[in-house]
Amino acid sequence: MSTPLRFQNRADAALRLAAQMRSRKFRNPLVLAIPRGGVVTGAVLARELGAELDVVLSRKLRAPSQPELAVGAISEDGQVYLDSNSEDALGVLDGNLGEEHKHQLAEIARRKKMIRAIRPQATIVGRSVIVTDDGIATGSTMIAALQAIRPRHPHELIVAVPVASPDRLRKVGKWCDETICLLPSEHFWAIGQFYDDFSPVEDEQMLKLLREFAAPASEASPARSAQT
Repeated sequence: MSTPLRFQNRADAALRLAAQMRSRKFRNPLVLAIPRGGVVTGAVLARELGAELDVVLSRKLRAPSQPELAVGAISEDGQVYLDSNSEDALGVLDGNLGEEHKHQLAEIARRKKMIRAIRPQATIVGRSVIVTDDGIATGSTMIAALQAIRPRHPHELIVAVPVASPDRLRKVGKWCDETICLLPSEHFWAIGQFYDDFSPVEDEQMLKLLREFAAPASEASPARSAQT
């Protein structure tokens, strides 16, 4: 399947991404998606690869003086990653980042409570873990997610996304064992530019996808283990 310059939507992108990975052998594979858009991508990948689906929670940290500027990200375990390429990254450490830190941790807690009510956290140790999103812009949320996953001892840690800027993909690659990207574009200014339909994903849609995978997870485990 050839790689297009654009994707119809997140599901189309994920189908094409899965086609690139289907011949791979994984050890009891687990797809961890970054909410919310990444859950659409992750659900397709999990279905096509015969993997379990769960989420990993991380959120952008915004510069207090420029809310549109991401200076880093925070993971669900509270670890902070600051983007060294951001000119404001060091300047915001003098206290102004505190409120943003609290705000994003509160949002992570809200999502975690909502998600874990229907989907207990998956076991990571010893498994092939595929971390996905609908694309990588700054890379901060992905790196924060990887920082939270690595200490839980996966067999291998793979980042798989439809699109990313090459320089950010290289930066992310330092935090995982392998990166897979269909469209590493030098002409990158926003993830949405590569999608015909990049509609926001709401909580209801995300939870619906997670419910679909939650029930059969234990039943499908032996099949996934056979891929070892």
